[in-house]
Amino acid sequence: MNRKIFLPILLILFASSISFAQNLEGYRNFKVAVYARAYEVRQMDDLKWLEPIWNTISNQVHVDKIYLETHRDQIIVNEKTIEKAKAFFNSRGIKTAGGITLTVSEMNRFETYCYSNPEHRKKVKEIVELTARHFDEIILDDFFFTDCKCELCIKAKGDQSWTDFRLKQMTEAAQSLVIGPARAVNPKVRVVVKYPNWYEHFQGLGFNLETEPGMFDGIYTGTETRNPDAPGQHLQQYLGYLIFRYFENIKPGGNGGGWVDTGGMNYMDRYAEQLWLTLFAKAPEITLFDFRQMQRNIRPADRPVWQDQKPSFDFDEMSKSYVLKDGKSFTPATVARAAGYTFEKVDRFLDKLGKPVGIQAYRPFHSTGEDFIQNYFGMIGLPVDLKSEFPVEPKMILLTESAKFDPDIVKKIKQRLITGKDVAITSGLLRALQGKGIEDIIELEYTERKALVSEFAVGFASSGNKSSKEILIPQIQYLTNDSWTDIEALGGPAGWPFLHQGRYGKASLFVLTIPDSFADIYALPAGVLNRIRDVLSSDLSFRLEGPSMVSLFVYDNNTFIVESFLPEETKIKVVAGQGITKLTDILSSEQITGSGKSTSMIWGRPREERSTFEMTIKPHSYRVFRAE
Repeated sequence: MNRKIFLPILLILFASSISFAQNLEGYRNFKVAVYARAYEVRQMDDLKWLEPIWNTISNQVHVDKIYLETHRDQIIVNEKTIEKAKAFFNSRGIKTAGGITLTVSEMNRFETYCYSNPEHRKKVKEIVELTARHFDEIILDDFFFTDCKCELCIKAKGDQSWTDFRLKQMTEAAQSLVIGPARAVNPKVRVVVKYPNWYEHFQGLGFNLETEPGMFDGIYTGTETRNPDAPGQHLQQYLGYLIFRYFENIKPGGNGGGWVDTGGMNYMDRYAEQLWLTLFAKAPEITLFDFRQMQRNIRPADRPVWQDQKPSFDFDEMSKSYVLKDGKSFTPATVARAAGYTFEKVDRFLDKLGKPVGIQAYRPFHSTGEDFIQNYFGMIGLPVDLKSEFPVEPKMILLTESAKFDPDIVKKIKQRLITGKDVAITSGLLRALQGKGIEDIIELEYTERKALVSEFAVGFASSGNKSSKEILIPQIQYLTNDSWTDIEALGGPAGWPFLHQGRYGKASLFVLTIPDSFADIYALPAGVLNRIRDVLSSDLSFRLEGPSMVSLFVYDNNTFIVESFLPEETKIKVVAGQGITKLTDILSSEQITGSGKSTSMIWGRPREERSTFEMTIKPHSYRVFRAE
């Protein structure tokens, strides 16, 4: 990623950090919490240490609640210290809740407790009981899983798969070691389990999205994505929005909030993006991890700039202050101020947005396949709404390879098509369903052959659509005139389906070819992306036209957000539903009128003409619109 980009948040932070309001007002549309690890909570016995740190944080971001962790890495906080810290925060109007991280050693590859070991089970129960004595709300940080493969676990697993064994083991542990003991000590306690961001692999470590949300009083969402090109998870930015909506769909009204840390980000706006994506998903609370990280000063290195643009400040090593060009100096802002500024900006418009809506995608419980592919779709402007139940009502749904875990998936696809509702599947799901009935709908073959392509034919246009790099795709074979290619990938005199359509009953099955490297989706030309968006967005009032790395967030009251993750200013078009003639930028009040018509021509659907609206998006920025 080009790091030499213009980052407006840091400019504003440096300019506004000369003075902070000493009593920040609360935000209208969400609550803010800070999580304090056991390492820092044990130091809170010393109020002379605690008070100046908290004054710095709370002067830069409004905080409603603090989670005080009682255990992490076998550190157990003294009970007198817990009560002293609670009294300190409560006296300042800050709600307190307990936190537990069930790690033996986080630094040892996230070593967890062993739930086959009687001594470990006893210890976990004692930690929960201690915490429940002091708090009416407890949150489990995202380590309530097991990675243990000791001899006890191997013996207990027997002939089961590790996934099946761990799902059962952690469901039992949730009730026997956490929920039951906590309620026995404190009948009023609310026990919340916080899930991390790697939802595609939960089942392998025992996180049970099928049983646990109904057992716990609430769930919480890890919405951190950090940098997708940094070592580690490689999670796409859109995940910060999608995962909250996914968990909200699993436990409607029971998803307490989103959780963001500062880890793995190379520049400060990447941190801010994670915060506002969480709020775009309508999280009622956002937790800042953690108390220690909130204190870190923002440094010049946090703000890359254009090569030909100089920063508006200098850093004086002697005074450890920033010196503005007008000669004024000020103490550095902290990460807390970056969060505070982001919240103030989003809080201005969040109540103007309705309920988030999107293209409904299906992921059965405990499924894997085409890992995290839904987030790549989000990054090319497809608003995705991930569900754990098969969607019946929408006119179009999206099925990825993970849908193969539903044993009745082919039957369900047929039922939708017969009743006149379209289905789009990925090439990965096509491959998984070969020989399992999918050929009864369309006789397609996912071959073992590959093609390296860079040219695409869209509809009747055989030229003008060239990708920014060569893309490796699987070759899919079809029977001429039994089904039809909508987008064709070209390799010299040969071509292969990239988006394919086949009629069945009263509707169509569409097959979208996925490149071998998912990130190559971003290299697709705008003409290809526009056609994919057109086909998949039949349930939405808005769709994008333009390059990849621009996301669309749609709400049910004719409002939407467009966000660019690109390092340069970008021109795009928004195609709006029939009858919409004007867009109003909610933040600037700028009005945009329709500049033309976009025609949707898909075999088997009525021809549609919609208004298009042209706009410009600044790098790493968003715009919020109301349509009329």
